[in-house]
Amino acid sequence: MTLIPPAATTRRTFLKSSAVAGAAIAFPAVLRAANPNSRIQIAAIGVNARGYADLHSLASHPKLKYVAFCDVDQESFAKADADHPGTPHFADFREMLAKLGDTVDAVNVATPDHMHALASIEAMKRGKHVFCQKPLAHTVWECRQMRLWAEKKGVVTQMGNQIHSAVEYRMSTRLLREGAIGKVKEVHSWVAVGGNERTCLLEAPAESAPVPAGLNWDLWIGGAPMRPYAPGIYHPFAWRDWQDFGGGALGDFGCHILDPVFTGLGLKAPQSIVAENSGVNRQIWPTTETVRFVFPGNELTAGPTLNVTWTDGGMRPERKVAKMPADLDLPKSGSLFIGEKGNLVLPHVGGPRLYPMENFPGFAYPKDIKGLNHWHSWVDAIAAGGRTTDGFDYAGLLAETVQLGNVATRMARRQTITRGTRKTDDKVGRLEWDSASGKFTNSPEANALLTKPYRKGWAVPAA
Repeated sequence: MTLIPPAATTRRTFLKSSAVAGAAIAFPAVLRAANPNSRIQIAAIGVNARGYADLHSLASHPKLKYVAFCDVDQESFAKADADHPGTPHFADFREMLAKLGDTVDAVNVATPDHMHALASIEAMKRGKHVFCQKPLAHTVWECRQMRLWAEKKGVVTQMGNQIHSAVEYRMSTRLLREGAIGKVKEVHSWVAVGGNERTCLLEAPAESAPVPAGLNWDLWIGGAPMRPYAPGIYHPFAWRDWQDFGGGALGDFGCHILDPVFTGLGLKAPQSIVAENSGVNRQIWPTTETVRFVFPGNELTAGPTLNVTWTDGGMRPERKVAKMPADLDLPKSGSLFIGEKGNLVLPHVGGPRLYPMENFPGFAYPKDIKGLNHWHSWVDAIAAGGRTTDGFDYAGLLAETVQLGNVATRMARRQTITRGTRKTDDKVGRLEWDSASGKFTNSPEANALLTKPYRKGWAVPAA
């Protein structure tokens, strides 16, 4: 599982790439047709909710054509069919990929998290380009396999954290790279949402019901442990609270909010992680948590290491830490970068602001930065034989970090909830991470959580 991370981006190369507004960097790519005017033929795996939003955004590109839709729930096809009537339907992406073969150039994957890796890797194995929703994959090991398969097959990839391309985030990374607040001493990132209060006490759902007509429950479960269908507990949305299917608040928002932290400061992989939470059992994610990452320092940080603290469930730093005016407050979700010359506050999603204001009299925010169409950037890179700035070479490391935080949270059973009662456990110490080997150096128990068992026939293949 050893992999040498890509070389760190320097301040000079970042500014050069910004000047061309994210233009593709040439590299060999696999395309179905040599004719540059042919349309890229794509299949959607997951067509409801976020899946439909991605499908709609991608379909607006004139060089792209949908040739297949795949979803385990027949009710999910209605909106996609209205936009693209006559497009063939499939329930199993494996059957779809096998049947359509070379008539498909690319796929977009927007299933629940636990099926991201298998759907994406089965496509990449066949030379298909992949757009996959965040958090890219469900475990640390899966995130790494996504990165390795993309490199092995030379396909064009993109993670669906679309805010990566938003003008607000591009502005913040530019300011950090240009040293607007000096070298960065520490970072706080947070999101207002947390785990569902209703499901947080469940070790397994008490109720079950017949599977609705049109829903293939076996395919929805996929590689996860089989359990009975329960209305409103998993499908179509509450799966995020369950460890077998989602990644909790950190899995949901970490690849959004930590993205400018990674891009702006050139981060790759943490060297240690420690977590604490409001209570967690073996089934669900906590309602609130704190995860502290320590990264190696670089030319953009103030010391040999950089502390990045993640909180969710409404927890955030005190406003006085940011040195904001008394009539302002920190955003409900976002990041605070503390630098040697001042601080940068970045809402999720909103423009960055520098504090204390007296440190930046007359500061002029750059006017030449524009937002990009995240979906079109991927299609353009496929058409040009290029690459994206949010491909799996970058997104794999970001997603690995998010899932490392979830491993630390599962280890930090400081208050274990069981049917309304709380038992306080011993505090779990800091986990030391060796990215090159893909293992913790001080915890066999945590290493066991880097991957997961799969149901027979649903294993994710190693690169």
